[in-house]
This record gives sequence, structure tokens and C-alpha cells, in this order.
Amino acid sequence: MSVHVLSDARTLRAAGRQPRLPFCVALADGRQLSMRRLLRVLPGKRLVGEAELDGRRVLAKLFVGRRCEKHWRYERGGLEALRDAGVPTPEVLAAMAMAGGGYALLTVFLETAESLAEAWARVSRRAAGDGEALAVLAPALGMLGRLHAAGLVQDDLHLGNFLRHDGRVLVVDGDAVRVICRGQALAPADAGANLAVLLAQLPPAWDRQLSALLPAYTAEQACLPEQAVLQRNIERVRAWRLGDLLAKTVRECTLFAVEQTGVRFCAVRREEAEVLAPLLAAPDRAISSGEVFKDGGTTTVARIVVIGRALLIKRYNLKNLRHALGRLWRPSRAWHSWREAHRLLFFDIPTPRPLALIEERCGPLRRRAWLICEYCPGPNLLSHLSADSAPPADEGKAICELFAALCRHRISHGDLKATNLLWDGERVLLIDLDGVVQHRSAIAHARAWRRDRARLLRNWPSGCALQRWLDEQLPAA
Repeated sequence: MSVHVLSDARTLRAAGRQPRLPFCVALADGRQLSMRRLLRVLPGKRLVGEAELDGRRVLAKLFVGRRCEKHWRYERGGLEALRDAGVPTPEVLAAMAMAGGGYALLTVFLETAESLAEAWARVSRRAAGDGEALAVLAPALGMLGRLHAAGLVQDDLHLGNFLRHDGRVLVVDGDAVRVICRGQALAPADAGANLAVLLAQLPPAWDRQLSALLPAYTAEQACLPEQAVLQRNIERVRAWRLGDLLAKTVRECTLFAVEQTGVRFCAVRREEAEVLAPLLAAPDRAISSGEVFKDGGTTTVARIVVIGRALLIKRYNLKNLRHALGRLWRPSRAWHSWREAHRLLFFDIPTPRPLALIEERCGPLRRRAWLICEYCPGPNLLSHLSADSAPPADEGKAICELFAALCRHRISHGDLKATNLLWDGERVLLIDLDGVVQHRSAIAHARAWRRDRARLLRNWPSGCALQRWLDEQLPAA
């Protein structure tokens, strides 16, 4: 494969998310580094990928931003601190300036390495406390304990920064490693605050499994904060992460691609952007060619197929001039549903995965909007369950888990018809999220839950077996 161009920091900054591959950069010692495959790009700041130097495969981090020297020094210093503390991390092969500006840091390329995030993705749906899931989490907690015992913290803690290779777990991303008290264990408060960052990324159900999670950490780090303090830290971090995620859903970032003009706003999950591009360009054409389930004054809903994959597209209509004027200044119902779907998934509450949001605009004014999400072919609970008996065991358990989670996080639905609850064979999925609210106070949530609960019970004849079962099993009003 021929290399197209000899790049420098300015060229790579200007290339955005998709620099043309392969490319070369000249190092300060006269050698040329050939970048073959990109693994991560922070536009205008950093590129990480598989490269070749002197015929050897390496992992290359290229720092090309305007303050790149600072981050390059942090990366190099963090990896040195890990090495000095005896914490396994990939060997540094070279750390130097690039001839055309910017800096490079090269480490060994671990061919068969797998991040713990990849391993976790395979088991994350398992019940909290599951043995295989614990086997994935324990090495990360143990390695974090080693960092804390050596006086180090990791400011960008996530499972993707732990790699499994040849039976070992290694820590990567030296840029986020800080030395708090070299050679001495962290104070319990500092250790607990950093530990909470990792634990807050697990589904909330794992909060009740701290006694199973913490032994791996305490095996390496003796000092542990009180569990009540740790739980408060987890909740604080989780609240921050939720706010950060919801903000990202409507701005350009690693997770989402956003396009905004004077007449249109579009947000799409970045990994879906290329596949969904034709649909996003002409959503009404997709609806007209799909299977229309509903075509009412306020909404049109259709099932469509994109490259063999079933999706659901929902258009929020403007039924008359008064309705249109009332919606102009407010975020659309599609916008609200988009954000609330991400909120529910953040809390591991089942709902079809949202893929894209489109709004028609006239400057700051909103008009029609579209929401695209994954399609669930399962039946709704009104048609699936018999009013004459309690639900089967699996469905009954899933119903109880769904409403327990909603109440735990003070979330109300606002229109809890049984047709808005779908059975996918394993879980009950919540749909039609226009009225979903997460309440700040227990009093406000209790008031909303009474309405939700009463609406759900009204789906079936008064006094029937299913209604009696629900009334007994649902959280109290």
C-alpha cells in the first residue's frame, strides 16, 4: 500500500475526523512513521492508531493540537509513573517531537489485546452480581487498587483504559494519570472519590453489589472509604455523567454527529451516520415507502428497513396553524423523546435504542420533527397479557423490575397505556416517551406515579385477575 502524503501537525489538525489514510509523519530524528489505521481521533487535537516504524508495528499517539506539548508531556509522565509504580502498561518505544510540528508517543502494538470495555459489552446485560460479569470487573478494580496504593489516580477512568493481553491486565492513557503522593497510598477520601468514578459507570443495580465488587480492590488497596460515603460519591458522579451525556446528544462529539443550519437540525449516533445518511436526507420518502402503522394529525409512525435492518421512524406533525404556533418556541416532542430515551438507557431502563433526531427549523423556531429508533417487533402488553390471570413468571418479573427502576430514579411516563409497553421476549420496553420526566423531589414523583399507576391499572377490567396482580406487585402509590 503506497503512502499518499507526508503530513504535518497543521495538516492533521485541519483534517478533522477523517484524515486520508495511509499517511506519513516525519519524526525529529529523521525517521518516518507510517499511520495505517486509526483507532481514535480527537479532531484537531490527537490521533491514535496502528502505525509502522522501521518495519515494526507500533501504537502511535500523535499530538497535533495547539497545546499539544503539554498533553504529550502528561502522557509520557503518566506512563513513566505507572512503570515506576510497577503497574503494567505498554512499553514506550519512542517519545519525541515531529519534524513538522506536534509530538509523537509510540508504544508496542499488542496484537491480541482486548479492552475490558469490549469484554464488558458481552456481559453487561447479565444480572448484577453475575459471576462472569464480576470476572470482567474484578481485574479493573484490582488494578485501580494498585494505582491508589502507589499514590496515583486516573482522571479518565473507564473500562476502555484497561487492556487484557497474554493473561495480564495493563493500564493505558498516561495523559490522565496523576501522582498524588508518590509511593504512598492515597487517603481514603481521595481513593473513594476516584473509585466512585469507575463504579458510577456500571448499571445502578450494581450499587447493591458493592460487597461483591470491592474485595478485588481492597486486595491491592487496604484503605477504603465508608460504604455510605462511597455510595454518595457514586450518585454524585452518576448525576454528572447523565448531564454530560444529555448535553452530548445534541452537539458534535465522539458519540454523536450533529448538523445544524438555519432550516434544519440533525443529530445521529456517529456509528450510524453513514448507514442512515440517505434516510436522514429524505425522512418523508422513507416513511412513504415503509409500513405505516399510524398516520394521525399529530404523529405518523412507520416501520422501515435499512440494509436489512428494521427501524421505526416517527414524524411529529403540525395539525393546524394554532398547533404550529404553540410548538414554535419549544423543543419538539422528538427532541424530548430523544433525550429521555438516552436518559432511560443510561439507567439501564429498557427502551428501543434511539438512533437519530431531525427538526425542521426557521432560525430558532421549530416546525416538524422526526425520531428514528430501533424497531421492537414484540407485542404490547394489552394484547400479550390475559386479563384473566397473572402474567407468566418471566413477564411478571420484567414488569416488576421496570417499574421498580422507574420509581428508584423518580421517573414518570405521563401516558402509561399498556400499548406503550412492549414485550421483546426478555424485557418490557417503554415507548412513546413524549411525557417522560425525571423528578427532582420525591413528592413530585409520588404525585406523578399515582397518575401513572392508575392509568396502567385502567387498561384492564376492574377487579380482573391481572389488575389485582398488578395492584399487589407495583410500587405503592
